[in-house]
Amino acid sequence: MKTTLNIFAWFLAVQIMGCSTLVLKPVDFSWPIEVALQPDGKGNLREARYQLSFNVKALFFAELQDSASVSKHTLHVLRDQAGYFFITAKGFKNVYVFRHGDGTLSLQKKIFVSEKGLDAPALNQRAPYISLINEKRGNEAPILLTKDGIAEGGKK
Repeated sequence: MKTTLNIFAWFLAVQIMGCSTLVLKPVDFSWPIEVALQPDGKGNLREARYQLSFNVKALFFAELQDSASVSKHTLHVLRDQAGYFFITAKGFKNVYVFRHGDGTLSLQKKIFVSEKGLDAPALNQRAPYISLINEKRGNEAPILLTKDGIAEGGKK
């Protein structure tokens, strides 16, 4: 009986060790520079280098209440170290932060950045932040963003 219990305990220990999750870390998901992409007439945005594609009609409707003219706009997209996507465009008042899921991008945060709308937005990687520059207003300080909003000490 004692031998049977020892064998059972040994098999149980092997099973528990075999079920442990393999974790690779640290991981840096960030892109070195933003991508500026124009959607097609159906609202699909494709970026070949990073194998990214998604439809932006809902985003344009949320920001501009217009999803019919998406192909006239250029979206600025950048991914941070944790894998969050920061997305904005000329005329947007907000920067949208998305997290990838199972075949989806889910809105995590909508960050208000401009009352008048951005003139010429540019996103830059400034780890641990994403820096938003409105290029036509060059004298403005960059806005430092995180997935949670404007960083403490960053321009508000």
